[in-house]
Amino acid sequence: MFSRLHKWNTLRNQILVVFLVVMLIVLAIVSLITFNRVSTLLKNNAEKQIHQTAVEANGRLESLYKQISTSSKLVMTNDAIQRTLIKAYQGQTISFAERQQLDGIVTTIQANTDGIFSFELYTDTMDRLIPLDDTNLLTRIDSNWIQQADYANGSLVWIGDDPRNSDNILALRRVNLLNRGFENGGYLLISIYRDYLQFVDPDTSTIENQYSILLDQYSEPILTNYYEPLEPIISPTLTLDNQEYMVTRQTSDETRWTLIILTPIKALTEGITVLRSGIIIAGIIGFIIFLISTLGLSTFITRPIVKLTKTMQLASAGSLTLNPSVTAVNEINELNSTYNQLVKETNHLIKMVYQKEITRSRSELKALQAQINPHFLFNTLDALKWSLEDKDEDELAELVVAMSNLFRYTITKQTDGDWVPIKAEIKHIEDYMEIMKMRFGDHLNWNLNMPCETGNVRIPKLLIQPLVENAVLHGAGNTMKPCTISVSIQPTEDQEYLEIVVEDDGPGMKQEKLESIKQAIESGGVISKNGNGIAISNVHKRLELYYQKSGLTIKSKENYGTKVSFVIPVKGEENHVEYKDDFDRG
Repeated sequence: MFSRLHKWNTLRNQILVVFLVVMLIVLAIVSLITFNRVSTLLKNNAEKQIHQTAVEANGRLESLYKQISTSSKLVMTNDAIQRTLIKAYQGQTISFAERQQLDGIVTTIQANTDGIFSFELYTDTMDRLIPLDDTNLLTRIDSNWIQQADYANGSLVWIGDDPRNSDNILALRRVNLLNRGFENGGYLLISIYRDYLQFVDPDTSTIENQYSILLDQYSEPILTNYYEPLEPIISPTLTLDNQEYMVTRQTSDETRWTLIILTPIKALTEGITVLRSGIIIAGIIGFIIFLISTLGLSTFITRPIVKLTKTMQLASAGSLTLNPSVTAVNEINELNSTYNQLVKETNHLIKMVYQKEITRSRSELKALQAQINPHFLFNTLDALKWSLEDKDEDELAELVVAMSNLFRYTITKQTDGDWVPIKAEIKHIEDYMEIMKMRFGDHLNWNLNMPCETGNVRIPKLLIQPLVENAVLHGAGNTMKPCTISVSIQPTEDQEYLEIVVEDDGPGMKQEKLESIKQAIESGGVISKNGNGIAISNVHKRLELYYQKSGLTIKSKENYGTKVSFVIPVKGEENHVEYKDDFDRG
């Protein structure tokens, strides 16, 4: 993850990011200030509009209240009704004809008044005079309302929904006897059309989910489309169903009614959505323009630097090259000029160092080659001494031929340097193993596992044979049991490398001994049981010098044998030649 981030950590991107961040901060601050100012203005205007609506609704309600109050007073103060109620107050019986007369009077008043569904007139004993039936007032309303009407002493008392007709609202007034010291003469129950008191016109209202509540002077609901408890409606705002509402209150001095309007704040700020969209679109357009401008500016600044950087990176592939002059600001021109001067001086130094390094590397390889030849010869002559005993003339002749082949391969210089095909190295190993078989007899066996197509791969001479020799001397030479030496040369999965393994099933070694050998190899020498470990150390060093990064891998387990392996590239000689050519060109 950090490597991917490092890839984008460029001067151009840093300039771009810094400029864009600054632009975003400026846009955000301007947008927030504009949005807050305009949204506050819109919200305040909406609140004023809702408040004005409440004032107008209250004015309309006051007007309706006055009409109902006036009509009910006409009924209460009518002479015929007053006389009839006085008779009832005195305990006299009211005839059916008198009740019919009263019904006609009330019907006339009702017909000339809007909004009233019916008038019901009751005596002080709760008996109904009109309409013409024997209903008792206590069967129509609760006695508490009668007590409130007595306490109001003639004023309107709003009861609320008519239990017999949900489309109507009931109001109650006590009828005072004008000629009897305003004694209680009865009660007038007024049934009013609910729609008549509609204080908000549903046809003109554009706000959804708006609630309206009309409370009387005792905070009892007269009209409402809000059916939750009224107690929480105290603060200026209210949350219902995860939606915030603004609470608008308006109390009438005339009726002492309170109108409460609950308006969704979202509806009040509907215009803010358009404003927000406009700010976002303007911000995006501004961001795109600024992005293009910043991208062009950062590219103009960093392009010469990037070009100079790429020129400097080419140094890993060879000698440093001069960077062409660029058209840029003075500072970058000066940097380019300084770099070119540095390149000239550095190329001269590199050439001198490369020549010294070539001389040193070649001397070291020749020293290693000179070291492996006598080592091999001494071990072979030692094997010859053991082979001379109990051998007939034919076997000795074969032995001499095999040894001559070994010495010829070891001493003869190749026409194309020290590189040979793997099949030549394997032929050399076969000659060597033939001599060793004469010494160890059936005590020593060996096998080869190598595909034919790998035989032409070229490797440094005497790269595998010293490992086989080491396996014979320290494997078969240190055990009384038969010992098998296995040589495996196999391509890796990607076919670009060869894995070469030399393994024996001899006595192996302890872990402490193995670790000491590994440490000694890294330091340049090995102390084996016989005091001779030049072969392994030599091969390890030559691998590092020829292939720059290859080395030996040694695994061993006591009583199970030892395994030595290394991996080399298939085109190792070509890479080595190129490596030498680089030095030569230096």
